[in-house]
Amino acid sequence: MIMLHFYDTLCETCVINDIKRHSIKNIELYACVSVGIYNFTMSARNNPKLWGGRFTKEIDPDFHDLNASIKLDKRLYAEDIEGSIAYANALCKAGFLTEEEVHLIENGFEKILAEWRNNLFVITHQDEDIHSANERRLSELIGDVAKKLHTGRSRNDQTITDTRLYLRKSIDKLHLSINIFIKTLIDRAEKDNDVIMPGYTHMQRAQPIKWSHWLLSYAWYAKADLERLQEIRKRVNVLPLGSGAIAGNPFEIDRQFLAANLGFEDISSNSMYAVSDRDFVAEFLFWSSLTMIHLSRLAEDLIIYNSNEFDFVQFSDDFSTGSSLMPQKRNPDLMEIIRGKSGTLLGKCMGFMTTLKGIPSTYNKDLQEDKEALFSTFDTLNNIFFIMEKALKSLKINKEKCSDALTTDMLSTDLAYYLVKKGLPFREAHHLAGKVVNFAESESLSLCEVPLEKLQKICQIFEKDVECIWDFRKSIEQYNVIGGTSTLAVRQQIDSLKHWLRESNI
Repeated sequence: MIMLHFYDTLCETCVINDIKRHSIKNIELYACVSVGIYNFTMSARNNPKLWGGRFTKEIDPDFHDLNASIKLDKRLYAEDIEGSIAYANALCKAGFLTEEEVHLIENGFEKILAEWRNNLFVITHQDEDIHSANERRLSELIGDVAKKLHTGRSRNDQTITDTRLYLRKSIDKLHLSINIFIKTLIDRAEKDNDVIMPGYTHMQRAQPIKWSHWLLSYAWYAKADLERLQEIRKRVNVLPLGSGAIAGNPFEIDRQFLAANLGFEDISSNSMYAVSDRDFVAEFLFWSSLTMIHLSRLAEDLIIYNSNEFDFVQFSDDFSTGSSLMPQKRNPDLMEIIRGKSGTLLGKCMGFMTTLKGIPSTYNKDLQEDKEALFSTFDTLNNIFFIMEKALKSLKINKEKCSDALTTDMLSTDLAYYLVKKGLPFREAHHLAGKVVNFAESESLSLCEVPLEKLQKICQIFEKDVECIWDFRKSIEQYNVIGGTSTLAVRQQIDSLKHWLRESNI
């Protein structure tokens, strides 16, 4: 009876409901749960919500868990502290904090930053998000001065500022990763510049090309990706802080001062737009999806070239797996994972775009979904660039297999070019070369095995010098135009990419 009286005295209705819902029958366990909820309730009273003044009841515990974003956005601890220190200095400049108070705030945040970095920061149940967690801890360290920090600031402009700071840093990290990736492609292109292989269209052998020419095609994709990323960075690097919740800041906060302190190049011009804008997140997610598609296509090519049917390349054991059943298997799982992740990232982009589509103007809690998509996308993409770069360095090229895959029917275009150089219009030359191909197929001959006499029956312009075109290396070297596959043109590509990297200060 004493224990039951204890329940009645200490437990809220939600405790009783929780006990009933989980069918807790053990009396001691019942008491422990009750005390736990009681402690939570008392903690809530001692550390009220940032928004709790107008409420008379505590938030439902289950709704609290759903509403809280601390598990995700704790990742923004450094950005939140950086923005808060800058805002404290702006408040001081506006006359709402003294220099001593700013110094106190800065020292407090230095301790909090150290706690986060050393995994010593204790997240309480009342910490809804990184903003309330840092502010709560600051209050514990420096007292009531911490309560002045939020003057004129809303979590609406605080969270978007943190997100922009985080994404700016993430873009710079990706910039470096893609830079290294491009350099790896260039290095491999230089190293394997003597390898000739079939080039494919429609997955059919088309024309002979240099291996390096194929590899550099993905370096040009990566260059375009990097240029697009830098354009996105410009739109990310716009300061929203000072926008308040929706209407702006009434305390004459110097936003130019804030922008300079936080390294922003521009300042948002409309407070409603500033707190609701997540276009830069959507743009980054789309960019990531497109970039992953390029990596997926590279992975797909390598998966095909790695197969026994092609055998052009072989992955190192470091980047291959085996079969739990078939001992002979060497599976290109890394490339398959990259190919699969491209679909996952595209899904993140489409999911967040759908979220944006369904909300009205200014800040809505739906926008909290930006963090999961943003964080997981960055982690995936940055990790893939890092691993792909290592895999490419260790990739083995089977030069002989590449050469063996070359067949003279791939020189049928050269046969047409031969006739063009003799004075025939290309369309006529193309038609006649097709007749030669048809004859060779009907007789089960290689194109180079078609007798001169038969060639001359098809077109009298053919002469003995036609034999000169059955040389794959000579065929490649004729494509000297900028962007071609000749040794000179490939060298120009390499030099051009290196120059771009230097000039871009990447």
